[in-house]
Amino acid sequence: MTERLSTKVAIIGSGSAGYTAAIYTARASLSPLLITGYQTGGLLTLTQDVENFPGFADPILGPDLMAAMKKQAENVGTTMLTDQVERVDFSSKPLLCHTAGGKTIEAETIIIATGAQVRWLGIPGEQEYCGYGVSSCATCDGFFFKEQHVTVVGGGNSAVEEAIYLSSLAKKVTLVHRRDQLRAAPILQDRLFAISNIHCLWNTQVSQVHGTEKPKAVSHITVTTPEGPRDLDTKALFVAIGHDPCTHIFKEFIDTDDYGYALVRKGQTGTNIPGVFVAGDVQDSVFRQAITAAASGCMAALETEKYLAQSGE
Repeated sequence: MTERLSTKVAIIGSGSAGYTAAIYTARASLSPLLITGYQTGGLLTLTQDVENFPGFADPILGPDLMAAMKKQAENVGTTMLTDQVERVDFSSKPLLCHTAGGKTIEAETIIIATGAQVRWLGIPGEQEYCGYGVSSCATCDGFFFKEQHVTVVGGGNSAVEEAIYLSSLAKKVTLVHRRDQLRAAPILQDRLFAISNIHCLWNTQVSQVHGTEKPKAVSHITVTTPEGPRDLDTKALFVAIGHDPCTHIFKEFIDTDDYGYALVRKGQTGTNIPGVFVAGDVQDSVFRQAITAAASGCMAALETEKYLAQSGE
């Protein structure tokens, strides 16, 4: 028999956006229910040292930062549900969420904070060394590879921007692309080709990541070139082949752009469905930082509180 739960605010997702939304709505005495998803804490749990989140003089581990946010949200009154939302119905009130664990959640408002999933290469060693030299965020992790050789894979705007950013930190940056020309905007390509420590490998694909165990770190990668496979010494591999926002279960109801990112009113977090708000990377294809996700979680919470007050619910 399906268990039914009722709440004023249901938050779907447990990254920095979801936890921040929970903290703010809980402090507003709205008793939020947060459904964590399968990856509790979101993508930041895959990051080792976090040095760019305000408030920490020393680096903090990504999982530790998320654990601290979770504890704070619980301490101010958030109920955590370790489950995965598989299906929603926003066609009428109350808003409904159906979970993998057999629960139906009836909510007056919903904050979607499901984030975006990195598009990985799916090659041997990639997940094994994720957080130990394999990364999807140069802004987050580039600092740890100063004056070293790093590699970026991809050919779009994100990959080129990552390579340009890393060129100011690393001794050498190799950009690996499977085609013979980039897809990035011409102005970005001009900037890339003007930087002397960036080198491009064309018609090449990364086929395997290798590393050491003590300490655990990337040592080199295998690439497949038109001439055949060869090893490339590198201390880091930045995968920049795109992100996929986790909106697939909501697309029947909320508006999204051509890439699947949730659309919101300008400067706000509300969707086309009254009472449904979004926060974090699920609606952000540009910044994708923990601090910007947290900020939008705060915004979504404040808008949720205002919506409930105005609707008299």
